[in-house]
Amino acid sequence: MSEARPTAVPAVHSHAFLSEGHANAERRTWAVIVLCGSMMILEIVGGLIFGSIALVADGMHMSTHAGALLLAALAYSYSRKHANDDRFTFGTGKLGDLAGFTSAIVLAMIALLIGFESVSRLFAPVPIAFREAIPIACLGLLVNIGSVFLLSGGHHHSHSHGFDDHHAHDEEHKVTTGIGELTLTIFESGVSPVFRIRPVNGVLPSAEVVRIETIRPNGARQLFELARCDDYLESMESVPEPHAFAANILVNENVYPLQFEEHEHGDEKAHRDNNMRAAVIHVLADASVSVFVIVGLILARLFGWLWMDPLAGIVGAGVIASWAFALVRDTGAILLDTNPDLQLAERIRSVIETNGDQVTDLHLWRLGPGHLGAILSVTTSHPHQPDHYRARLRRFSVLSHITIEVSHV
Repeated sequence: MSEARPTAVPAVHSHAFLSEGHANAERRTWAVIVLCGSMMILEIVGGLIFGSIALVADGMHMSTHAGALLLAALAYSYSRKHANDDRFTFGTGKLGDLAGFTSAIVLAMIALLIGFESVSRLFAPVPIAFREAIPIACLGLLVNIGSVFLLSGGHHHSHSHGFDDHHAHDEEHKVTTGIGELTLTIFESGVSPVFRIRPVNGVLPSAEVVRIETIRPNGARQLFELARCDDYLESMESVPEPHAFAANILVNENVYPLQFEEHEHGDEKAHRDNNMRAAVIHVLADASVSVFVIVGLILARLFGWLWMDPLAGIVGAGVIASWAFALVRDTGAILLDTNPDLQLAERIRSVIETNGDQVTDLHLWRLGPGHLGAILSVTTSHPHQPDHYRARLRRFSVLSHITIEVSHV
């Protein structure tokens, strides 16, 4: 076995692994801090002047979220200013995940405090100043709605805390033929890549009259026979990587040309900005508590159900705790360099392991929002060098830092 050869390092190689919208997210976060900070000062000063302890208490509560947002803003600023600092081996892209993890711990503590206070009041009710408490809760809700709008940039912001499936795919092609309109795709979810043809409207054609021919950039041609499977036709052979080529749908004596341009974007988790996610969760948590409190206060005032106020607090604490747990789980996994996408790792392995090549070691981890790092060890009997495999991996746009080691046998 020959000595392993790592890929050559370019003379200039950036380690700035920040999200595309980093600067915009930083500006939005500072804007929300100004909003929440102004509201906090107004409530505390107003409460002291007018003697309202409820107003002062809500202002102090607002200060905890303003502090969490300040942490997010400082993380954005620091990671931007030190993005190219050589002291950070893989850049500052994960600083936002560290800030998100810290914010999640703060959220968990807030949930515990709200839960403890709510349970205490459930067994030992205290008088409620409805005339002051309800308007304050409504005002806090409006501020939090405005904060969510600012943080999301005026658009819908996804707060999914689960793990989404990764779907590698090529584009879908529609073509009108003499036997009707057909769609041609490459299906590769959990199986070797194969062509699939479906009718858009009408009857599925016979497999005997339809074939597919591919023409590679080097001129190599391959003909694919099809077989019927339920409501689609599927190629009897797998489609070799890469999936960038010209293709002809052959229907009887007619030829319908197409062009495949392959793209691989990775899943939503790879692009998720956990720093912004933590900031949004903080204001959403406050908003949700405000909703529960408003409902509880109104019912308590109308029907005398004083227990509704602490019950609303318990429900709100549970919601916040569940969000905090999901945020700790996701950011903690990133900080521990766990594999962020097992299906993507298998896709990388399948792209490399062709013509007898074998991936003997593969490490995949997140460098920052939209940026993944990969280290591969490849064993081959061919005279391939690292750049050969690097070219194969260009389809994966989320791979921002790749190190490849090749062993020849």
